Amino acid sequence: MTASAPITQDVMTLPRKEPEGGKINLVGLTRERMRELLIEHGTPEKQAKMRVGQIWQWIYQWGKRDFADMTNLAKAYRAQLAETFEIRIPEVVSKQVSTDGTRKYLVRINGGHEVEVVYIPEDDRGTLCISSQVGCTLTCSFCHTGTQKLVRNLTPAEIVGQVMMARDDLEEWPVPGAPKEETRLLSNIVLMGMGEPLYNFDNVRDAMKIAMDPEGISLSRRRITLSTSGVVPEIARTAEEIGCLLAISFHATTNETRDVLVPINKRWNIDELLQALADYPKASNSERITFEYVMLDGVNDTDEDAHRLIDHIKRYNIPAKINLIPFNEWPGAPYKRSSNNRIHAFANIIYQAGYASPIRKTRGEDIMAACGQLKSATERARKSRKQIEAEAGMK
Repeated sequence: MTASAPITQDVMTLPRKEPEGGKINLVGLTRERMRELLIEHGTPEKQAKMRVGQIWQWIYQWGKRDFADMTNLAKAYRAQLAETFEIRIPEVVSKQVSTDGTRKYLVRINGGHEVEVVYIPEDDRGTLCISSQVGCTLTCSFCHTGTQKLVRNLTPAEIVGQVMMARDDLEEWPVPGAPKEETRLLSNIVLMGMGEPLYNFDNVRDAMKIAMDPEGISLSRRRITLSTSGVVPEIARTAEEIGCLLAISFHATTNETRDVLVPINKRWNIDELLQALADYPKASNSERITFEYVMLDGVNDTDEDAHRLIDHIKRYNIPAKINLIPFNEWPGAPYKRSSNNRIHAFANIIYQAGYASPIRKTRGEDIMAACGQLKSATERARKSRKQIEAEAGMK
């Protein structure tokens, strides 16, 4: 499958530079763009590459926000930088902590918009679920996030800034000169928050390249998973330009059902999506594609669905694992969660066919931080329960 031109939407994306008179935010810039801006604002061209390397490490390796802390830069140069530039990340508006340790943050970005970010601690890892858009355009009928209209794409600064914000809260920035800490509280990133990442491809790519940069946040590409509902033309680009793991919001085994649950299926149907996954350059037994499958009572949870799902994957010879997700209910949701017995029976059919079929443990449900429940608190607060239920009924 060849890479195609980016999919575009009628969505406002903010410029990476503040309006006239404001300071320029260095967060989210590529190394080359940072170099250009440093030269433009007085850094000698011969020094610029070295300066980018130094500033980059202070921002992304050590988590510094004040140029005064960048002690390997001359004092006068630090002052010069502070006049023109800033290091700014999204602002935490509120933080909720679940009984299971899950943290949900409401963060404010440029323009006063808000998105939600979720940190999920586990015994062997800590996963940060980040957002790529304000709201979502996909209107998946089981997803609470999809009931919030799409406002705009997030910039690279706003995307990687969510990772930096979480490291702040976890107090996980290393100290220069101290022994390297081998275990990380924030070890994995999943692009499974608000929005469709592949409708904001360039900004997501630039942000994830910063997250993977060995001289910065330094997360392995295999520790980053991008979840898409099936923007087929951008799937190959994900492997080629980001190189992360891929997850697919699959959720149905017939086009008729998937058209309702995941309306993007009307544009790229199941066979078109499966062919793109079969062609995915990174797919291998060691880097399987994850099929995400939300379990909805009486909708997509029959034995026949399980067998069809296996047939799809085998027919296209896709290295896969299937994550079964108990539906996380929200006020006015038009579906109910499948029973535990039904979910386990479904999982067993998949397992007997030779595929991993973990049942996702629901986390953060008490703070509406579970999969499919994200929706900015201010958006909820503006609406009564009746309004939310009425909207859900119209979907």
